[in-house]
Amino acid sequence: MIISLINNKGGVGKTTTAVNLAAGLIGKNRRILLIDLDSQGSASLSLGIARHDLPPSSANVLLNRVPIQTVIRKTTIKGLDLITGSMDLANADLSLSDVNGREKQLKSAIETIRNNYDFIIMDCPPSLSLLPINALVATDAYIIPVTPQYLALEGLANLMDVVEKIRQGIGTTAILLGIVLTLVDYRVRATKEIIDMLRGHYGHQIFKTEIRINVRLSEAPSFGKTIFDYDKTSTGAESYRNLAIEVTQRCQRNKYGNK
Repeated sequence: MIISLINNKGGVGKTTTAVNLAAGLIGKNRRILLIDLDSQGSASLSLGIARHDLPPSSANVLLNRVPIQTVIRKTTIKGLDLITGSMDLANADLSLSDVNGREKQLKSAIETIRNNYDFIIMDCPPSLSLLPINALVATDAYIIPVTPQYLALEGLANLMDVVEKIRQGIGTTAILLGIVLTLVDYRVRATKEIIDMLRGHYGHQIFKTEIRINVRLSEAPSFGKTIFDYDKTSTGAESYRNLAIEVTQRCQRNKYGNK
């Protein structure tokens, strides 16, 4: 199952979700691949990769057609492999603009290794440029992280409309696996009202699990660790553990299956 994390807005916990969902999906005999498609390389840095060690990265696969097998690296977490992001991705739109089948470059590369993994999780940059479009073409399903703010309803509706138009335009069959509420803070008075509005409007499309604001979640990346390695008893770890269970269940219901 290939899953992309998509949102054209930054600061919504997308990378945190990609990293910790990937780690949370690790189970007995499961193999997970995390692909960092962001030029900032935040998912890679969150797993302890130094900035000067980011190359070779997903940029080499997309822009230089380097075999994807050669850029996959092991992480310190058993069962979790990584393809890093790097600053070279910042020029992806320009570099791919004249490439025939430019929106299918990632799909072609991933097809050669997808059967080696139970889940492939892709962390996309905060945009709807060629990188997220490549991810949508390559993916089976996508997840949208959303923060419970007043503009979330309108912003989410616009994002879903744009993604649907992209899907129709490029002919991808990727489905919306779900919307996950992130950075949830019930100390803010309006939070419950906004979440009730979102759940009332989108219903079962929103995951039951909510990712609440948790200081341990914000600390973990600076130590190059997932929340499970940093503090497995924290509320952040519990939230991502539950989200991983929900994601697995939704994948099974959509008949993509797992080993």
